[in-house]
Formats: sequence, C-alpha cells, structure tokens
Amino acid sequence: MHLRAPSVDRGVQSFLWALVFFLVLFFGMLAVGVGGGTAVILSIVLSLAIFVLVRTRGGGDGSSD
Repeated sequence: MHLRAPSVDRGVQSFLWALVFFLVLFFGMLAVGVGGGTAVILSIVLSLAIFVLVRTRGGGDGSSD
C-alpha cells in the first residue's frame, strides 16, 4: 500500500503560501519598527506577488517518481 498526500489545487497552495508569507512579513516589519499602515500595505503587495509567482511557477507536472 502506497500512501500519498491528498491532491490540493494549485490555487489553494498559492493562497496558503501567500497567507503565511503575509503574516511573516507583517509581524517581521512590526518587529523592526515599521509603521502599521506601511507594514500592511507592503505585506499585501508582496503577498500578491508571492501568490502570482507560486500560482504560475510553483509545483511541477506532478511526476515526483
């Protein structure tokens, strides 16, 4: 019996990566003293870029063997 992780749509994976990086960027910027509004805007812009990057270039063709 060969167990594998369940298949997850690339859009869901992209969103999860963007969400994780948004939180890391946001709290990281707050930790180093960046203002709250600036941290939110920069985190959103960078998270959207990460979403697009993972959506278009992330993953593979599914053949990991």
